[in-house]
This record gives sequence, C-alpha cells and structure tokens, in this order.
Amino acid sequence: MSTVEDTNQKSASPSSFYSAMRILPREQREAMFLIYSFCRKVDDIADSDLPRDQRRNGLDVWRADINALYDGGRAPKLADYLPVIKRFGLRRDDFLAIIDGMAMDAAEDIRAPDLAKLDLYCDRVASAVGRLSVKVFGLNDVDGIALAHHLGRALQLTNILRDLDEDAGLGRLYLPKEFLVQAGITSSEPAAVLASPALPKACKPLVERARSHYAEAEAIMRRNPRKLVKAPRIMGKVYGRILDLLADRGFTAPRNEVRVSTPAKLGILLRYAFV
Repeated sequence: MSTVEDTNQKSASPSSFYSAMRILPREQREAMFLIYSFCRKVDDIADSDLPRDQRRNGLDVWRADINALYDGGRAPKLADYLPVIKRFGLRRDDFLAIIDGMAMDAAEDIRAPDLAKLDLYCDRVASAVGRLSVKVFGLNDVDGIALAHHLGRALQLTNILRDLDEDAGLGRLYLPKEFLVQAGITSSEPAAVLASPALPKACKPLVERARSHYAEAEAIMRRNPRKLVKAPRIMGKVYGRILDLLADRGFTAPRNEVRVSTPAKLGILLRYAFV
C-alpha cells in the first residue's frame, strides 16, 4: 500500500516504502516497483517547472499510452507493464485515476479545497495506488477495495499534515476549506494560513479523520490472512506513528520535522514482516 507522494524522493517516505515492499515475494515485489515507477514518472511531470499546458500534455501522453496498452495497441515504453497487468489483474481505471490526480496538481496550485474535492484528490493519488497494490497483495476485491479506500486516505492525510510547510513553498494548501472556516481562518493563502494561531484548530479534525481511516484499515487487515496484509500493515504502522508524532508536536510554528526513528521502524518491520 502506498500513495503517489510516498514514491516521491522529496519526502521521507521512500525508505518506508522500500522496507514494506522488499519483504514481498519476488513477483509481487517487482510488480510493486513497477507501480512505484509509474507513480514517480507521472508525479515528476505534475511537479515539474514546465508550463502547465506542457505538464497537461505530458500526462495526456501517459493516459493515451495506458489506454493503448489495454486496447491492444502499441505502447512500446509500457511493454514491461503488460505481463504484470495480466498476472495480477490490474485495472485500467486505477492507472487513469492516478493520472487524473496528477492532473489536478498540474492544472492549478490547490488551495483550501472543499472536503469533496480533497476526498477526490486523495482517492486518485492514494487510494487508486492502493487499489493496484491490493491486487498484487492478493486480497479479495471487497476487502481489497475497502482497504485501499481507508488506508490510502489515512496515508495521504498524514502526508498533508506532515508537509504543510513544504507544500506552502510550492504555493499549495491541502487543508480543507470547511476546517479552516470552523477554525476562524478566512484566508486560503498558504503563508497566511500557516502563520495563523488558529492553525492547530484547523488541523485537529484532519488528524481525527486520518485516525478514523487507520482504524478502519486495521479492522479490515485483522480479518485477512497476515501474509496478505503484511506490507500495507507495515506502511500503516509507520505512518500511524508519524501521525502520532505530528499530533504530539502540534502545528504551531516552528514546526520541526518529525521522523520515525530507525529503531522504531525496525521494531515494526520485525513484528509484522515475518508470519
């Protein structure tokens, strides 16, 4: 289980991603790294310094190539994808949803989206990655889709809370408008919002929402064989710990970077990697 942002080198996440995926059998591991590669490539386009129309065109090329691959046409750069897609039954719509999520960032600097738009964004850049991943892990469709829904959103909301300052530097603010208004913040300018003394009040309901998704995801994983959910469980435990550290630190400036210590990560890995 991962999110597009987990695959981006600018975050602290790749080590957690690699730790969780390296424990998988070879064919599953290679499939996950292919998904990782796809996410990195489309994310790099969305976050590039190119003019927005060029970013949009770059994503459109990927969209056309994915469609050609599934329609039996020519997509030479995706030749390695076809065996993995067939073996694990990866769905076209999930690849396209990830591209659509990247297109949201490419089209504009998202600032204070309403909750519906934020949820759509999380579904595309996080839960869609999860829907591809659970097919590789071997979960049944009902629980797999539910796990992707909840754990994907939990991870992405944690990323949003962790990366407030980094995103603001890019002109972005993913905190939802409704939570800002409830906290008495009327601006959607990233710098102004992050400087507001009411920021912790705006972040609190997002922390609670992420924790609710982690709890739902854990309930799904508990009712499935441990060997099928060990990779997403490791990701969930590491990111759940990041969320706890963020809540303990608080969101008032200065917001020092939080990291899960190496011993803590090793403890999680040793506890859940071997079944």
